[in-house]
Amino acid sequence: MRLRFYYIPFMRLRTYAVAVSAILVAIALISMGTRGLNFGIDFTGGALVQLEFQQPPVIEEIRSHLSAVGLGDSTIQHFGSDREILVRAPIISDESAAAMELISLIRETLSAQYGDQMDVLRIETVGPRVGGELREQGTYAILYALLAIVAYIWWRYELNFGVAAVIALVHDVVITLGIFSLAGVTFSLPVLAAILTVIGYSLNDTIVVFDRIRENLYIPEGKEKPSIISIINTSITETLSRTILTSGTTLIVVAVLYFFGGEVINGFAFTLLVGIIVGTYSSIFVASLLLVYWRPRYIEPHLKKLQEKPEEVV
Repeated sequence: MRLRFYYIPFMRLRTYAVAVSAILVAIALISMGTRGLNFGIDFTGGALVQLEFQQPPVIEEIRSHLSAVGLGDSTIQHFGSDREILVRAPIISDESAAAMELISLIRETLSAQYGDQMDVLRIETVGPRVGGELREQGTYAILYALLAIVAYIWWRYELNFGVAAVIALVHDVVITLGIFSLAGVTFSLPVLAAILTVIGYSLNDTIVVFDRIRENLYIPEGKEKPSIISIINTSITETLSRTILTSGTTLIVVAVLYFFGGEVINGFAFTLLVGIIVGTYSSIFVASLLLVYWRPRYIEPHLKKLQEKPEEVV
């Protein structure tokens, strides 16, 4: 399904798009520089204890009991059924003795209150050193993904298309992380997986637009040559229905996950919710916008090459 009979001048709004993106990126960078990210136990180190109660417990009561023994920073949430609770508490030391002491403190504190009405189902620990390594590896994963994207688009299209796509992806990741920083949402391994998913989803939208731009760059001999802005506007308009349908249906599913999926999957769903919205915006107003500003040096030579070798447009 394509919008064949409409022409929407998206690039007429490019000045506003630059301003909006600049403001959002600036706010995100300032927030991350001052507030930072709320890293979870996966990245900072900590203990995880999964408990099952005979009757559904009240989370606020459990939090009150743990706060009384100095564990007020613990994260407490339902896991699975309403009778199961997941307790995450930070660990300061890498020593295994410190982790075991923390776990024992959690068990003894809650056992004193609930007795045989509570069973321990699972115990896990992550040391601060391991958490730091996971954080470093997560950063490398994002960087390697971006480099691989540049290489692929450079090979498949042109280097300027690849650079524009990666700048748009960095724009998406920075704004998403900035919203995480402002909202204080816990940054965990599932959230990192969602960030990588957002990169792939946003890239997919951008590639669809870029492919249509490349097709429309070829003008048969004898026809009037439109401006690069007109070509980009036409290309975005032709792919708009596809963008709306795919992004809209995905957002519906992600919204259901966020509101009804429970706390365990909230971080993952929240990341996708924000990332898809920002990614859809960037595929229209950021990636394509860069091609407009680069047209004198990069796009015009590419257009001439396509005029000489139209068989390269596939």
